[in-house]
Amino acid sequence: MIRFKVNRTERTYDGDPEMPLLWYLRDIAGFTGTKFGCGISLCGACTVHQNGDAVRSCSVSMKEVNGTSITTIEGISANGLHPVQKAWMEIKVPQCGYCQTGQIMQAIAFLNQNHNPNDQEIEQAMSGNLCRCGTYQRIRAAIHQAAKELA
Repeated sequence: MIRFKVNRTERTYDGDPEMPLLWYLRDIAGFTGTKFGCGISLCGACTVHQNGDAVRSCSVSMKEVNGTSITTIEGISANGLHPVQKAWMEIKVPQCGYCQTGQIMQAIAFLNQNHNPNDQEIEQAMSGNLCRCGTYQRIRAAIHQAAKELA
């Protein structure tokens, strides 16, 4: 039996221990904010937090979540007003929006470790999250804005 938390709620799982966390989150737990992108950890659309660290849920097996805490986009803020989410809305970051939950999750994990990033640090931290629409400049601006609010 695999025991873990999702968005601060205790969960158990007794299915295939090799199943990707992504499928558990979307298909079993109903957290569809976590998106399927590439399935091989290259795009970042499926980014969630595992014990506060950004991970690609398509490549984390269920056996790897035993005893850990998972946070999805739905668990970041009860009202959708985490400083990163607010900055995303104010700067109008999304275009198609598909990658944005993964972008936001990556940005939050990054800002938890670096409270005053420069452009190069942001680009390096976010380099594993792809945006088909190319909103990288707005993503960077939103991260700067959120960093100021979090400071």
